[in-house]
Amino acid sequence: MQGKGIVKFFLVLLTIVTAVQFMYMIPTTRVEKKAAAYAETRAATAEEKSKYAVRKAAETAYLDSMSSEVILSIPLLKDYTYEELKGMQLALGLDLKGGMSTVLQVDLKELMIQLSNHSRDPLFHQALDNAEKELRNAQSDYVTLFGDEWAKIANGKKLAAIFSRNRGLVEENKLTFETSDSEVLRILRTQANQTVDLTFKRLKDRIDKFGVTQPNVSLDAGRDLIVVELPGVDNPQRARNFLQATAKLEFWNVYRVSDPGVLQAFIDADAKLKREASGDTTTTPEPTVRIDTTYADLLDSTGNVVGVDTQTLEVPIQADPLANRGPLLNLLSLNAGTAQGGTAFGLAVMGVVEKNKMQAVDNYLARDEIKNLFPRDMAFRWSAKPTVDRNSNKPTKLYRLFAIKKDRGKDTAPLEGDLVVSASSNPDPTTGEVEVTLVMNNTGAKIWADMTTKAAQDQNREIAIVLDDEVYSAPGVRGPITGGRSSIDGGFTVQEGKDLANILEVGKLPAKTQIIQESLVGPSLGAKNINKSMMSLLVGFALVLVFMIFYYGTSGIVSIIALFANLFFIFGGLASFGTVLTMPGIAGIILTIGMAVDANVIIYERIREELLAGKSMRLAIADGFQHSYSAIIDANVTTILVAIVLAYFGMGPIKGFAVVLIIGVVSSLFTAVLLGRLMIEAWTSKEGRTLSFWTAPTKRAFSKMHIDWLGKRRIAYIISSVIILISIGSFFTRGFELGVDFKGGYSYNIEFTESINPDDLRAALTDAFEAQPVVKAVNTENTYNVTTSYLINDVEDDAPDRVMDKLYAGVSSIVPNIDAEQFRMPDGQGTHVASSSKVGPTIADDIKRSSFEATFFALLLIFLYIFIRFNKWQYSMGAVAALFHDTLIVLGIFSLAQGVLPFSLEINQAFIAALLTVIGYSINDTVVVFDRIREFTGVYSGKTKTEVINLAINSTVSRTIITSLTTLFVVAILFVFGGSSIRGFAFALVVGIVVGTYSSIFVATPIMADLTKDIKPKDTKKSSSFSKAASVK
Repeated sequence: MQGKGIVKFFLVLLTIVTAVQFMYMIPTTRVEKKAAAYAETRAATAEEKSKYAVRKAAETAYLDSMSSEVILSIPLLKDYTYEELKGMQLALGLDLKGGMSTVLQVDLKELMIQLSNHSRDPLFHQALDNAEKELRNAQSDYVTLFGDEWAKIANGKKLAAIFSRNRGLVEENKLTFETSDSEVLRILRTQANQTVDLTFKRLKDRIDKFGVTQPNVSLDAGRDLIVVELPGVDNPQRARNFLQATAKLEFWNVYRVSDPGVLQAFIDADAKLKREASGDTTTTPEPTVRIDTTYADLLDSTGNVVGVDTQTLEVPIQADPLANRGPLLNLLSLNAGTAQGGTAFGLAVMGVVEKNKMQAVDNYLARDEIKNLFPRDMAFRWSAKPTVDRNSNKPTKLYRLFAIKKDRGKDTAPLEGDLVVSASSNPDPTTGEVEVTLVMNNTGAKIWADMTTKAAQDQNREIAIVLDDEVYSAPGVRGPITGGRSSIDGGFTVQEGKDLANILEVGKLPAKTQIIQESLVGPSLGAKNINKSMMSLLVGFALVLVFMIFYYGTSGIVSIIALFANLFFIFGGLASFGTVLTMPGIAGIILTIGMAVDANVIIYERIREELLAGKSMRLAIADGFQHSYSAIIDANVTTILVAIVLAYFGMGPIKGFAVVLIIGVVSSLFTAVLLGRLMIEAWTSKEGRTLSFWTAPTKRAFSKMHIDWLGKRRIAYIISSVIILISIGSFFTRGFELGVDFKGGYSYNIEFTESINPDDLRAALTDAFEAQPVVKAVNTENTYNVTTSYLINDVEDDAPDRVMDKLYAGVSSIVPNIDAEQFRMPDGQGTHVASSSKVGPTIADDIKRSSFEATFFALLLIFLYIFIRFNKWQYSMGAVAALFHDTLIVLGIFSLAQGVLPFSLEINQAFIAALLTVIGYSINDTVVVFDRIREFTGVYSGKTKTEVINLAINSTVSRTIITSLTTLFVVAILFVFGGSSIRGFAFALVVGIVVGTYSSIFVATPIMADLTKDIKPKDTKKSSSFSKAASVK
């Protein structure tokens, strides 16, 4: 074997990288165990009804408090916080961990209005409204739809007349009144792309502060969609508000720490909290003054002492906030005076605190009895970034606390971001620091001049510039600013300054977001899915292990070691790439186990042929590997092509499945081909050591097959044609059971504590929803799935809550005494909604379109690859015809069997993933046969086309059957143990593997043969190293 050193180098390197990935789990697991123990302690004293909520909140709070704490220190390299280590690990998807997933549509209508400088043109607004309506069902983007609608009603009026009022568009894009509509639409699409990207970045920054571990946020720029996964979230309304709330820019007057009573208010608050913590609930404040008595001599006119004059005075007690601290000041370091005079920070800073202590300080300051100690118009805001050490110029862990000053009777800032008309980012010419310059409109300029005049006259008081309730800067005002300009110097990098300027240019959040797809999974359901997945993985692996050792003897042990290494590298690779592991992803790993054996089987079968032909062990191994490479590469490249298409067109868990499949195939090639050969040659290179590639019962299995496969093709054509015609007939008569992600609607999985009649549930919900929903059992544990289109076109924020109210009303009518709050909780007690999802009509249409495109492009890529590799279109046509055959039959069985089999046969994203996997698997079998035909064409020049093809099929049928069996083992286990959420997916794979195995022999190869007049053999000498063990006598 050439290149052993390179293989060993990469083996060691991959092992180290993967081991490090697993090592990162040790300290985080330790922290999470402590968090769970702390949560259990807190929940132990809570009421039974609220135990879950208390436990959840306590665990989240503990992990949040540890987020910035160093939990792993590697000397001379780096210190890792919990948050950093967690971000470097393999994340679990919502179906395994529980939580909330949403797909957000970026609303570009408001952007268009802003870009038009708020044009009031009625045709413009009509086109916007029409485009918004079309977006619900169309497959195009909003800007394109707007252009189409404008063309219908404009009557020759140009779009340039609408958008030329925007100076920015005119200057940046040289927009004139003569600019064509197509060019204007191109400019608008560019602006829209920038806005979508900025919305994604701002939303991602916001989600990072949401308080969940390992959130997953991704942008689908081609469809203006943002996919958000929030593990562990069980309060969907809070998450919806958080994701859809508009960002805001505000300018606030501030208090200073030196203002009368401010510092004392913090001291009093701390003392009060300390007394409460000790059980002293009295409201008597700590003394702030002491009584001093002064004595003075009374003198007569001559200066003689005639008495003593005594006076009592109240002298303020100079309290030391650093002495005898209470709960508040143990966390918050007040910005008190320093030994050198002045304060440690600017006068607008009340104090500083570490990031993970900020929430605790907020909780203290939010108490009513504490708020009463501060001025009524005072509110607190934290700095957006930590302070910077003056010596090292590096960020610290400390964040500043500011006290803003509200106008009497108002909760809004005196000046807000909607009055900012432009923003730019440039370095300060004096300091070199990046600052964001703001320009306001006339109204904003007047307010700003008034604010800065008062601030300058009040001892150059600061004004806080706040974005998303975080203070980016609080500059002191040295004089009135009358030009409507301001700047923010928040310690930005060049890119941060540019991004912030772009965000403020649009105003608030660049664009609103609307939830068009949503799913919620309870943690208990996630735990069940993990258990079922691990059971499937272990049992499937065990079955493959037993079979490989039974069939191939000691060489089977080598393949098992390679499989272990394969799993090791797959999980390490997934963690390195930041992949989110879902149930379909685990299905991909299980499928990879079966498919990974394929390379071993191809190699071992070839070695068996060489051994049966009388070659020595070493020569048989060398030739077996050498002659197997072409088939292995072709088979795996086609699978990777299908997975790439799936990754490109799929969303969420399906994209994750595709990534797992790609990593699994690459890892399988390395472990089975390179690592496997390294182990085999290392073992057999020493004298006296040998390997067996068969056992007594399997030594000559499939070795004497002389079946005339092509002679039976007409029977196969008839059988396939009949099945396909029945399938097509069923498409039109029975149709399909479309999943919610294909037709849109709300879907709920409801767990009942007692048996119910599904007809009664359907009738009750029909009354509640004013239309009949789809009700079906999903397993034997009294769990039913309910799907309804009620209010699916309602875009109001509270629409999901109103649908949930109707669902509760319907269920409670047949199951009395259901707790409304527990019913809505994904891990509630009693009868409750264990998981839910919402798919709007826009995303449903998009999913259907992308599914068709994925299937089409997968077939096209396979056609082109086969054509390039075999240089004949007949091979490509035979392969693609077989894939169409497989697709139609799988679809037909799902159509025919819906409602007959005792599990769901929904056509959804998971089914499309299964279908494309079947396509990849089927082409594997076909390519191996084609590769052997190509090889035999150059070897058996004296044989006819039929003889060569039959010989090729006979020599590869052992590989086809064995690979199908091993893959069926793991897929069947997945079907049995995988649970209801994955059963339809597994069933599609089972059917597809059987049909794909059949079609590679009876469809692809015969069609290729019938389309080819004759196979022209090359006039080449037969290689002396090739064996004719499988030839026809």
